[in-house]
Amino acid sequence: MKKLTTIIIIALCHHLAFAGVGLQNLRCEMLTNPQGIGTAKPRLSWQIAADARNTNQVAYQVLVASTPGKLAANTGDLWDSKKVTSSASIMVPYAGQALTSRAACFWKVRVWTSTGASEWSQPAQWTVGLLNQSEWTAKWIGAEHGFPWDSIAKFSRLSARYYRKQFEVKPALKKATVYIVGLGHYELFVNGHQIGDQVLNTPPTDYTQSVISNTFDVTKDIKQGANAIGTVLGNGRFFTMRPIYKPQKIKEFGYPKMLLQLELQYTDGSKQTIISDGSWKFTADGPIRANNEYDGEEYDATKEFAGWNQTGFNDSKWLNAELVKSPGGKIVAQMNEPIKVMGTVKPVSLKQLQNGEWVMDMGQNFSGWLVMKVKGNRGDKVTLKYAETLKPDGSLYIANLRDAKVTDVYTLKGGAEETWKPAFVFHGFRYVSIEGYPGKPEMSDFIGEVVYDDLPTIGSFETSNPLVNQIYKNAYWGILSNYKGMPMDCPQRNERMPWLGDRAVGSLGESFIFGNGNLYAKWLDDIEQAQKPDGAIPDVAPAYWNYYSDNMTWPGTYLLIGDMLYRQFGDAAPIKKHYASMKKWMDYMRNKYGKDGLITKDKYGDWCMPPESLELIHAKDTSRITAGPLIATAYYIHFLDLMKKFATLSGKPDEAKAWTAQKESMENAFNKTYFNKQTYQYANNTVTANLLPLYFGITPAQYRQQVFKNIVDKTVNEGHGHISTGVIGTQWIMRGLTEYGRPDLAWQMASNEDYPGWGYMVKRGATTIWELWNGDTADPAMNSRNHIMLLGDLVVWFYEDLSGIKPVTPGYKDIVMYPQTTKGLDYVKASYQTPYGEVKSSWENKSGFKWNVTVPANTTATVYVPASSANAVTEGGKKVPADVKFIKMENGRAVFQVGSGTYNFESK
Repeated sequence: MKKLTTIIIIALCHHLAFAGVGLQNLRCEMLTNPQGIGTAKPRLSWQIAADARNTNQVAYQVLVASTPGKLAANTGDLWDSKKVTSSASIMVPYAGQALTSRAACFWKVRVWTSTGASEWSQPAQWTVGLLNQSEWTAKWIGAEHGFPWDSIAKFSRLSARYYRKQFEVKPALKKATVYIVGLGHYELFVNGHQIGDQVLNTPPTDYTQSVISNTFDVTKDIKQGANAIGTVLGNGRFFTMRPIYKPQKIKEFGYPKMLLQLELQYTDGSKQTIISDGSWKFTADGPIRANNEYDGEEYDATKEFAGWNQTGFNDSKWLNAELVKSPGGKIVAQMNEPIKVMGTVKPVSLKQLQNGEWVMDMGQNFSGWLVMKVKGNRGDKVTLKYAETLKPDGSLYIANLRDAKVTDVYTLKGGAEETWKPAFVFHGFRYVSIEGYPGKPEMSDFIGEVVYDDLPTIGSFETSNPLVNQIYKNAYWGILSNYKGMPMDCPQRNERMPWLGDRAVGSLGESFIFGNGNLYAKWLDDIEQAQKPDGAIPDVAPAYWNYYSDNMTWPGTYLLIGDMLYRQFGDAAPIKKHYASMKKWMDYMRNKYGKDGLITKDKYGDWCMPPESLELIHAKDTSRITAGPLIATAYYIHFLDLMKKFATLSGKPDEAKAWTAQKESMENAFNKTYFNKQTYQYANNTVTANLLPLYFGITPAQYRQQVFKNIVDKTVNEGHGHISTGVIGTQWIMRGLTEYGRPDLAWQMASNEDYPGWGYMVKRGATTIWELWNGDTADPAMNSRNHIMLLGDLVVWFYEDLSGIKPVTPGYKDIVMYPQTTKGLDYVKASYQTPYGEVKSSWENKSGFKWNVTVPANTTATVYVPASSANAVTEGGKKVPADVKFIKMENGRAVFQVGSGTYNFESK
């Protein structure tokens, strides 16, 4: 068969990591470190890049070998799938020889397509980590106490702990691997060299349930003879939660601790293991004097000890490491991307106030830290304090940070220029006050480093409206700011909690911008681990705060995210894994709060809807407030629909039928209780009260247009075209308006410049999304300026409706492209990296409609071109060719079926 050189295979080995891989940057891994994945049955994916249109895979062959040499010789001693007749190219399960811990696997793939065969892909690899707890021979070390310079109080100041171990290595080393669990954060050094480029290692968990391990190949860092390994332990989420003054609310885990295992393999087959135990030396009397996620880091450079992580260092005055108890959680390999420095931000201004204090504006609200260059005398102290907003006099406004001190202090060692940044804390900020800086600070002395999970940016979006573009940019910065190994609500104040409700539909919008599949799969594990034996799920998970308030909407995010992972990434595994826990929660809520066919509990309601007064945080006018039981029951019915789907995917058809029967019964009770057939209103006729049953399909078909008319009338007549929903209603409003024929009203909401709306935030200087619609007029001490919960389905609507990119089948194997055109919108340009490759939609609607479409290989798309007839459409400047199949005319659209490739449609 003819070889087609235009087909290139991009190989990945993962659970959900599809994007961020260039054609010249082939990789096969769970995350950026291909070492130590936590499964013996990985799933393999590849993307096909082809010039020819209508390229579809018809077969594939995967080779997995134990050595690069065997793979190069086309010998798959671990797995040779042979030629498999299948179009599957994502989530293909490894089906070779049983893999054990430490197994190194090298693989490649080739495919046969509708237009020919490909060459073999470039090789990629993965390594299996320690799969069994018994394989950890290391001992937990730490110190379950503070030291005289520490303060164990409400505002704890706990210094970092430094550990070291010197050891001998024989000649002819073949491989050296470190397995490490460092709680709460750690830095790892071998012979003075820092290992890896990740920061704030490791991702937070409920450490009594699970602790995350990392694996590093350190072969190149080890030398024959004397070697030294060193670690620094910071507090992270392990010791930071202030339980002393609120033990009933805040969970604490103890003092930092570590488990480390260095395994050495020699060419003669012998092995050597260095483990953490009582032979290690440690001190807490080092330069990091305090590190607290809320309060900042204090670093005293005069306390540095040069060479502490290298051989020959005199550690005779250091203490012997203490053996301590395990935190209790199961050791699991990290399967989500590590946190890294992902970008930089340069200051835009630096001004001195009358009191001598300097205030620097970074021009962008973000999360991370400052890198500072400074030169001065030994003992000089520079204090950096962080904030999101300023007072009228130009000083920092910090009331909205509550009791977070958000202050870094650096003490100079003196002499030459010094460069410093914190190691174990991050800040959410735009402004920084600088005090004690020797001489006059210059903007060139500082740079901001943007810190979040190493997620690829997989989407782009632009319109002809600059305000909407800025809203999108604000969403982008807000989303990335709140990724820290788990999705948080905000990065700046004394909260920073993984609230479930904040990410319900928001996670779906985020997935168009960032490849967040691994992150959210990890978070589902956190949620399951936080579930109580009776089935209750908390509002915050991991449950750092003891909030088991039995809401429907916040814990229900558990199901919505499972559905998102399947929908966006084609991954059904999380649903199957968590189905039993999801069912347990559904049964718990029905048994505890079910009454007369309704669910009676949801205390948050439509959180943070625009109140009747600009000075109010929450509405007091009952006509604006949507009843909690209505929200709870509508959501429960929606979740019954999801559970039917999940049961089917899990191979439980009888349970699927049971969910369907329960849904039908509850729909009847809901409509009987809340629906007024004379006025076509639900309950008190709020937009949210009408929207939820309409969008969830609860409203009987014959009444849907009348119910929708009430939504429109309420929005237009009372809201004057502005949004009137809070966190709950905003998750469905943009798509709800569009699906029922009013994309123009959705566009008006999106592009409004005045209150309330996202554009209002922009016009008031926002560079991220606020916590409140009226965050500048309600109590500003309440308002976070970097929250994402009010985004709702806005980003989803940008991609699915304005650009017109939507999946028909999970993972975008089949795509529908239906862009919404509306008055005031001249063009939209968008791209999205699906599991199969990049899909693009770029349209212009000025003198006629012009639309550039790109469909990835191994997929098909149904495209809806605005046109009076099929004959009014051209492709590539000519009559529509035979490979663009006309289907029908529908609602002023010419509908075509296309395969992969790039198309240029025009219509008058």
